[in-house]
Amino acid sequence: MKLFALALDYDGTIAVDDALDPEVRGAIAAARTSGIVVLLVTGRILDELRRVAGDLHFVDAVIAENGAVLHFPESNHTTHLAPEIPAAIVAALQQQGMAFRPGHSLIDADAAAAPELLRIIRELELPLVLVFNKGRVMVTVQGVSKGTGLRAALDTLRLSARNTLAIGDAENDHELLRVAEVGVAVPWGSASLRAAADVVLTGDGTAAVAAYLRAITKRGSLPDDARRRRRLLLGYGEDGREFWLTARGRNVLIAGDTKSGKSWVAGLLIEQLILHGYSVCVIDPEGDYRSLEALPGVTLLGGDDPPPAPQQLERALRYPDRSAIIDLSRLPQDDKVSYIRTALPALNAMRRHLGLPHRIVVDEAHYFLHEPHGTPLLDFELNGYTVITYCASRLPRQLLDATEVIIVTCESNPAELDALFEVYGRPGGNVRAHYERLRQLRPGQAAALPRTEESGGQVRLFTVARRLTPHVRHRQKYVDVPVSEKRAFVFEGTAPDASRRARTLREFVAHIERAPWRQLDGHVQRGDFSRWIKDVFGDHVLAADLRFAEARHRGTPGPETMANIADAVRGRYDLREDSLSAAS
Repeated sequence: MKLFALALDYDGTIAVDDALDPEVRGAIAAARTSGIVVLLVTGRILDELRRVAGDLHFVDAVIAENGAVLHFPESNHTTHLAPEIPAAIVAALQQQGMAFRPGHSLIDADAAAAPELLRIIRELELPLVLVFNKGRVMVTVQGVSKGTGLRAALDTLRLSARNTLAIGDAENDHELLRVAEVGVAVPWGSASLRAAADVVLTGDGTAAVAAYLRAITKRGSLPDDARRRRRLLLGYGEDGREFWLTARGRNVLIAGDTKSGKSWVAGLLIEQLILHGYSVCVIDPEGDYRSLEALPGVTLLGGDDPPPAPQQLERALRYPDRSAIIDLSRLPQDDKVSYIRTALPALNAMRRHLGLPHRIVVDEAHYFLHEPHGTPLLDFELNGYTVITYCASRLPRQLLDATEVIIVTCESNPAELDALFEVYGRPGGNVRAHYERLRQLRPGQAAALPRTEESGGQVRLFTVARRLTPHVRHRQKYVDVPVSEKRAFVFEGTAPDASRRARTLREFVAHIERAPWRQLDGHVQRGDFSRWIKDVFGDHVLAADLRFAEARHRGTPGPETMANIADAVRGRYDLREDSLSAAS
């Protein structure tokens, strides 16, 4: 992913004995010239920082007082992100004759004074905490850290923490490194920070930091060798343990039979990415991901409206706290293909320019990415694609080769399994047994193929985790979007106008509610309603409910059966009373 912001600690990281290393100053200037925003993040009081560092215009923003003060040198605008330190503790310290330096929201003192400071805080019953920084200790308000200050600065600049790299050296830099996408520790600093960091620099002294800044600026993207801390819960393995994927950068393939739960798994990963702060764009040909609009920052585009033009899409995704679902379910298939062949290059161009969206998701990928058209639609230097398909063999070989995570729901097609294992290597042991396991996966189960690092080189079976948002296939899809004429439900009837076809669930329920129950008795006796729901919509949960109602009807026929069936469908899907009456 692209690098847009550097967050740098001052003392011990880029400065020695109060003085900024000239080589680091030159590296910062080079980064800013390249368009990278540089933020100075320090425990120092702002006036004191000016005294030791001089003119602060060498950076874009300063986060001082360990996250409590945000200052922009260019405009000389300062924002206090925390309340003022209580006057009572300042008076108590003065009365004790303790040496300290007060700021707006912070008191700086020698670390040896920590026990006395803690005693005074307890006596005054103040909501204050101690934060250590090597030989110094800071008294500050609760809930404030370099991490909270970094978030505030990035929000103000409309930048993403997911495009940010931070470098620090001491105890008070833990939250700074945690908030950034990549956290870097210097080798001469805190052992605890080095253990928590994604990258530990090599070299000695601030010159090593300057060299690293120049190298990362030239690269223009986050380092690939950085440890990935943000994880996505996929489910629970056969041993009951949680099964996780790391989030950043990798291409993901989700393959399996039709209606085997692929879009559920994809939605599970997407909603976690969004909640981690990644910007995601989902190209949704069938309307399976509409419910993700309930998540923060997500915009639903298309659907009843025309899909967004490239300029509209850029406006919708111009900021890092935004994600988009492009619902193409109302378009004819040829129009979907045409739109995606326009939208994907536009999204790739956005990512090169803005670094956004962080991830692009393409469902039903076999229709849109098959050769010879698929490869030019993808940018393999940036990667970050998730593709969902029941026919992985039709995808470009370059995409398959570049995919690092392969998740399979139930796969009953031996040719597709052969194609997957041809690309990603056959697992050890009894290959036939692996094929059979993948063929017999039940709804709610999936497997990670050996190419996936977290699978440990095995076919790793797991039970898929629950979603935060509902699965749209069982909430809104097909409420009004018609199935094909061949898959319509045909109601029986003796009168010429009594026999009619239902191609949507709304039509289906409307007919059940207005038709005489005896006219529908044959359908119930044969189990036609539950069979249609299972075979056409793949909704096994609703089909089971209808089978139960049909079985009760065979023992005690009556009009209440039809009401129960209509209520079961309405309760499962989004069928509002006003819309239903209008449709009938």
